[in-house]
Amino acid sequence: MSRMGDVLAGFHAAWEFESDSVLIRYERGIRAPKLFQALGERRVPLEAIAGVTLTRGKRGTVVLRMEPRPGADPLMEAAAGQLKESGDPYRLVLPADREVLAEYYADELRALLTESGPADRFLVKPPEGPMSFKAYDGKATFDGRTVNFRWFWTGASSAKWKAGDQSFSVGELNGVEWRSPEVFEGHLRLLQRDAGTAGVQADQDPAAVVFGLGYGPVHESLPFAAAVLAAVRTSSPVAAVPAPRRDPADIAERIRHLGELHQAGLVTDEEFSVKKAELLSEL
Repeated sequence: MSRMGDVLAGFHAAWEFESDSVLIRYERGIRAPKLFQALGERRVPLEAIAGVTLTRGKRGTVVLRMEPRPGADPLMEAAAGQLKESGDPYRLVLPADREVLAEYYADELRALLTESGPADRFLVKPPEGPMSFKAYDGKATFDGRTVNFRWFWTGASSAKWKAGDQSFSVGELNGVEWRSPEVFEGHLRLLQRDAGTAGVQADQDPAAVVFGLGYGPVHESLPFAAAVLAAVRTSSPVAAVPAPRRDPADIAERIRHLGELHQAGLVTDEEFSVKKAELLSEL
C-alpha cells in the first residue's frame, strides 16, 4: 500500500491496510450484525486473499470485498457458503460517493496479491476460546482441546439421554459440520475419525447438537465451529480422555429422568438397567 496504516471506514467495519495484511475492525454497535460484534477484529494476511472486487450495492452504496482463498479461513470453511450476504465478514459497504477511493484501495490490494488457489493450511486465526453456546437439546463447550455436550432433559432425544453427556478430544475428530440455524434442521455435528454418521439425524446423534428458534445463533455457533475445526486441523489423533466424575446430584437427576423414559416405554428394561449401572459407576 502507499502508506501503512491507511484506514477505509464503511458501514459496520473499517479496514486498516498494512504491508502484509488487512486488519478488519468490526463495529460493536447494536445495528451491526451480531457476527461482526462477536468477531471484534480479524487480521487477514495478504497470502490468504485470492482477489478483490468492487460492485454496486443497494440504496446508494458500493461494496468492496476481499475473496479469501479456499481453505485459508476456518470461519469461512465452517460456514461453507451458508452466510447471508449482509453477514459476510469480507464485505465492506461504503457510500456510493466513496467509489473512487474504494477503487483506489482495490487496485492497491490487487497489486500486492501473489497467491491463488486453495491454501494448504489456515492462514487466518480462528476465534479464540474458551467458547460455549446453548443449542435446543444441550449446551456445547470448547476449551481448545475438548468439546463437551451436556444434554437438556427438556430437549434432548431419548437416544442422547441413553448415550449420556459427551466429551470429544479434538484428536478424535476429523472435522465439523455446521448447518446454519437460519435454515431447516440447523445443527453442529462433530465428525469422528472412523465413525460414520451418514443417514443419522442430528437429533439422534450424540455427536451433534440441534439448533432451533433462538438456539445456536450464527454469531455463537459459527465461531465455535470454526475454533473446533482449526483445532482439529492442527491436532494429531489421540486417545480419548476419560470423562471426569460427575456431581452426585446430577447423576441422581439423570437416573430420575431415565426412569421416566423407562416408564413411558421409550427405554427397555435391559437398557434401563445397563444405563443406570453406567451412571452409578461415575459416582
